[in-house]
Amino acid sequence: MCGIVAYLGDRNAFEVIIKGLKRLEYRGYDSSGIALSADNQLKLYKKTGKVSELESFTNSEDLNGGTGIGHTRWATHGEPTDNNAHPHLSFDGTLGIIHNGIIENYASLKQELLNKGYEFKSDTDSEVVIHFIEDIRKNNNCKLDEAVRLALSKVIGAYAIVIIDRNDPSRLIAARKGSPLVIGVGKGEYFLASDATPIIEYTNEVVYLNDFEIAIVCREGLTLKNMEDVESSPYIQKIDMELDAIEKGGFKHFMLKEIFEQPKSIGDAMRGRLNAAEGQLALGGIRDYLNRLISADRIIVLACGTSWHAGLVAEYFFEEWCRIPVEVEYASEFRYRNPIIKEGDVIIAISQSGETADTLAAIELAKSKGAIIFGVVNAVGSSIPRATHVGAYIHAGPEIGVASTKAFTSQVTVLSMIAMIVSYKKGTISETSYHELLVELETIPEKVQIALGLDQRSQSIARSFMNATNFLYLGRGYNFPVALEGALKLKEISYIHAEGYPAAEMKHGPIALIDEEMPVVVIATNDSSYEKIISNIQEVKARKGKVIAIVTEGDEVIPRLADYVLEVPKTHEALMPLVSVIPLQLLSYYIADLRGCNVDQPRNLAKSVTVE
Repeated sequence: MCGIVAYLGDRNAFEVIIKGLKRLEYRGYDSSGIALSADNQLKLYKKTGKVSELESFTNSEDLNGGTGIGHTRWATHGEPTDNNAHPHLSFDGTLGIIHNGIIENYASLKQELLNKGYEFKSDTDSEVVIHFIEDIRKNNNCKLDEAVRLALSKVIGAYAIVIIDRNDPSRLIAARKGSPLVIGVGKGEYFLASDATPIIEYTNEVVYLNDFEIAIVCREGLTLKNMEDVESSPYIQKIDMELDAIEKGGFKHFMLKEIFEQPKSIGDAMRGRLNAAEGQLALGGIRDYLNRLISADRIIVLACGTSWHAGLVAEYFFEEWCRIPVEVEYASEFRYRNPIIKEGDVIIAISQSGETADTLAAIELAKSKGAIIFGVVNAVGSSIPRATHVGAYIHAGPEIGVASTKAFTSQVTVLSMIAMIVSYKKGTISETSYHELLVELETIPEKVQIALGLDQRSQSIARSFMNATNFLYLGRGYNFPVALEGALKLKEISYIHAEGYPAAEMKHGPIALIDEEMPVVVIATNDSSYEKIISNIQEVKARKGKVIAIVTEGDEVIPRLADYVLEVPKTHEALMPLVSVIPLQLLSYYIADLRGCNVDQPRNLAKSVTVE
């Protein structure tokens, strides 16, 4: 859960790397560092805190050099300190390493090295790796890439690494297993990074490194080898990403920008797939395995965090429309309880980044038992699409804010389309209902745009509750997962304790918490549970709770009961989560902003969870 950047070429490496680190800071931001190769030495600069702290720290330094590596850290081994910041040097100072991942057997390797007289300056597992590589190179008198290959054959865990050698500034060695690494190919220059955001300014041609591949990057070209030392030709792909997609575009924070991008991102998820006027809906990515979905005995959804909430919404889609039983599992727990998986089962794996370590591990387990794996992912070229049999990209575009917003609505959009296709082909939904859903889904971007008009109203309500210490979120049916998502957003970025509950469950415990100090957010849109949700609001009011109600426009009953009301446009009950979540995103954003929290980079969180 760190960001790594490296450069080899004729540009000033420091300038390329520092800019890249700022773009990757959403992956980790407790410390950062850069190592530059120049004048037969490695110049090392490391600083606790944001990348801006490192930039200030190096203001008066000589930063020349055309080869360098850089890192922005989210701590796993060792607290955030200057010493624990990357890059780390080998014991003799000739090699430097940057690393994203976790080395599980680092303690035993470290003890072996300590027994040989090696000394360590940090508490990290990453420093162990570079000492180990140095030891192998010396003992085997071999080239650096061979030492890396031999060392990694003994390493247990996940890694994306880049290694620099002060005695050979024209070469970088990179490798990956379980953590992402992409190589940008320019004219006589190369850019290495955890994802494409630091690269697109310079080139749109990239090579996605596969697990167990080692890359030898030098001015003469790029060579790939596997762990058996067999060479392969790099597969160069073009990335479809615009530079302005990773800039704030005048918004105060990326999160607010991404909230306001949702009419476009939802539309992009449907573009080329849905034409309601002609009754057409098609997802090319699932065509070859559609019959397996139609005939599935059971669907298991695997996801973490916000993607798990999207999976909960999908559970309603598949069970109601397709009549297929669905289980929604935390990927982080799935493989630790010896799950029962049969060959007739279908796994749907959901991930924004496509790199979530827990989800990847769960996928491999399910594949080993004969299940078909569908991926629903945002990041093109990421690991999960390559690990699945089939899938669909959500096309939300880069999401920089750590708290996911537009990825959630795009995931729900794509999952709804998959369920619509399956139910129609299976015959479990009528022609009339199918076309009604197509027409209604096509109107969602416009309705989300209307819901975004609640911006100022949400900000006003946020002022009333910015100092609250607890929140309760209630919803029923399709809106229950939205309640969970609203509570998660508030927790993530404002550090206010919040819980989401099915509204009827309030009487089974949480009602004990309600008093005049407790704000209760109720998703109370006009659907099949409307009368029940009114009763829940009355129960809160009877105990002096403060009710913030999300209602359907034109509602005349709930506004007389609630303390604060946010109206959203009317839509089909099943598609309401795409609309009702918008004011919850806005409310959490403004509460966090008013509290002075770092909205885009909340404490202790990183965007891409690439370690278990």
